[in-house]
Amino acid sequence: MTPTQERRGVAWSAVLILALSAIAIVYAVAPELPREVPGLAPGMLGGGALLGSLALFARSRSPGAWRSSRALALALLALAVVGGLFVQRDVSGTATRGPYDAGFLLTALLFLVPAAIEYREHLRPVDRRELVADAALMAVAMGAALYLHLREPGAEAAQATSSAVAAVIVATTLAAYAALALWLPSRPHLAQVLTIAGLAAGTAVFARDWVNGAYRPGDPTAALPLSLSPLALAFAATVIRRHEAAAVRVPPARHGRAALTTLSVATACAALALVAWGQTAGRVDASHARVLIGLLAGAVALRILVNQVRGTQAAREAQEALAQKEVALRETDRALERLRRANETLLESEERLRTVFEAAVDGIVELDDENVIIRANEAFCRMVELPQALVEGQPWSALAAAVDADESFATLPETGQGTLRREGQPIYLESRISAIPSDPPRRLLLVRDVTASRVADQTIRSLFKFLQDRDEDRTRIMRRTNAAIEAERNRIARDLHDGPVQGVSAASLSLEAVLLMLKAGDIEAGIEILAKVRRELSEEADNLRRLMAGLRPPLLEERGLLPALRETLDKWGRDNGVETEFVAMGTAEIPSDLETLAYRVVQEALSNAAKHARASHVSLTVEIAGGQLRVEVQDDGVGFDASRAREYLQMGRVGLASMRERVELANGTFMVHSNPGRGTTVMAAFPLEAVPAPREFSTSEA
Repeated sequence: MTPTQERRGVAWSAVLILALSAIAIVYAVAPELPREVPGLAPGMLGGGALLGSLALFARSRSPGAWRSSRALALALLALAVVGGLFVQRDVSGTATRGPYDAGFLLTALLFLVPAAIEYREHLRPVDRRELVADAALMAVAMGAALYLHLREPGAEAAQATSSAVAAVIVATTLAAYAALALWLPSRPHLAQVLTIAGLAAGTAVFARDWVNGAYRPGDPTAALPLSLSPLALAFAATVIRRHEAAAVRVPPARHGRAALTTLSVATACAALALVAWGQTAGRVDASHARVLIGLLAGAVALRILVNQVRGTQAAREAQEALAQKEVALRETDRALERLRRANETLLESEERLRTVFEAAVDGIVELDDENVIIRANEAFCRMVELPQALVEGQPWSALAAAVDADESFATLPETGQGTLRREGQPIYLESRISAIPSDPPRRLLLVRDVTASRVADQTIRSLFKFLQDRDEDRTRIMRRTNAAIEAERNRIARDLHDGPVQGVSAASLSLEAVLLMLKAGDIEAGIEILAKVRRELSEEADNLRRLMAGLRPPLLEERGLLPALRETLDKWGRDNGVETEFVAMGTAEIPSDLETLAYRVVQEALSNAAKHARASHVSLTVEIAGGQLRVEVQDDGVGFDASRAREYLQMGRVGLASMRERVELANGTFMVHSNPGRGTTVMAAFPLEAVPAPREFSTSEA
């Protein structure tokens, strides 16, 4: 049902409830008003029936509407017309009983049409005959009883006719709907019989006064049920959906057939007793009694005839079934023998198939069309680490939720890729699925553990990527290192040319001047120039020593690694205004090449700290133990994201990468630990055996 249809249904329900409430309030607050105002009581009847008819017409266009909604709407519309005619009668004060009786009868026939629709929709033809026979017997019995109740002794023909019409109207409509409710007591049928019973009760009370000429407009015992029942019927059709088995012909309720037959027979017996009593009491003459008894006898005979036809038909069907059974039994014996032989062959094949199924190394799973596991072999159960009893019969989604797996395992049958977890380690699975031509359809899933090949492939890819990255890093380092070496060579050449070379050239010219002075006999001037040359040569020697100290620190030559590092750290702390701490542990003979390499690592780490760290405290730890030299520089500066080391290298900042390269060339280990805001630690560990001669570090940023 669409939202618009739902809103319309709610609106109609509210209107019907308001109308029901209004009529009830009128009779509760001012019960004399319908009697005093001409046409008010039949007007409420006609208005309620018209409103109910409109509501049923609107409901009939919605899903879930009763099949008989339109027919009920037409019947209520006819009832509204009858109400309008009575408004005219009450206002004008004139009426003829005959035309009104015809209108009553036509309206009753229209109420039988919805019952016929329900019969056709819900009843099988073989059951429909029995139901109609029981309903007819009940109608005749109730009609006879009601006729005796309405007809006064010695009544005229017109009065007797009106009594008969009223009895037929009440009895037929009530019996038709009551029989349907007993046969199939669904909510729509119960609602129909209750509202029709209200109309029948009001009609019976109205008919008692109408046929006797004592009709009183506004009598609540008749007007109230006649006014409320159409609205109640429309409300029930609006809020109750049609029977769940709509458009399907169903067998009767468990006790419906017996109850209906018992009720119809009991009603007929009661009617016969009532006719006999009426004749004895003088309320009915012999001719009327014979007619009523004849009608009741005919109805009972009709019911017996239907039972007889049904019994004869059932007996014939049973005989035919027995004859066919003999033939079928002989055919069954032959078929059973063939089936036994086929079953033996099938068992042998099934046993071989089960052996192959269970012995397979790969997991094999049989799935139905809803991804429920029909069976699984031991190999698959070992994969998921569950017993076979818990695996079979479970939907694949439930299995995926029960095992330790990621989301890909839930789609393994569709994607062919999935991952389990066993002791925290991933288990990679691949699957192939094929359709099994069977009814219902099945699918066979072949699952293989490809963890070893996947791990090997990932390892190869990781190693290849690592080597590729290292090759790219080394290429960048070599390129920057070569440029730095060339720049350093150019600087040394400039320093030699501008310093010692110029000084030696000047000293050579001064010596030539001294030679000329000595030849000329000017010894004092020559001696002065020689003293000047000596001073210049001494200065140039100092310049050469300073140049050589830049290539290899003299402290390493003179005092060794530990004193050199201590002095370098102290000088760095004073120059940068940073508190320093030096810790040395262990002693051993350190190769000169290894001393230079360790010194350069510390020198580069301190240079980086000065450029980037903005630290207030720097510590240097040197440890010699277990045949290994370990140096560690730690600061409390701003730190950096160590995972971005390759990005820094790609940006041209090769200091860290260059240190790592040279330490690893010496068979050492290099590590950097840093986080933003938590300082930086640079650690290098070297074996004390001979190492390759280190190249100079780059002067670029880390």
